[in-house]
Amino acid sequence: MRSGVTVRGVKPAPELEALRRSIDDLDGRILQLVAERVKVVLAVGQFKRENNLPVYDPERERKMLDRLCGQAPEPLDGDTVRRIFERLIDESRRIEQHSLNAERSV
Repeated sequence: MRSGVTVRGVKPAPELEALRRSIDDLDGRILQLVAERVKVVLAVGQFKRENNLPVYDPERERKMLDRLCGQAPEPLDGDTVRRIFERLIDESRRIEQHSLNAERSV
């Protein structure tokens, strides 16, 4: 077997398994942080509705994305950070819309 070649039935090296466990642990932490973020997004949306404020604030979103892109730590770059957070924002809006529709149907 050559180095770097994966063969079916061959158990990964302990170092690889440890790295994969680290990724799994990080993914779990990221998932919890995303869930916390969405809860705050829902609270912000509720506050805005109760106070007749516009739900969408493109200037706030632009500033947030610019700030985060400027803080991109290595090995990330600003474009990657922008795409990640644009997706996070899009999904947060989708969840918020779903929550609002559920409230209205009650």
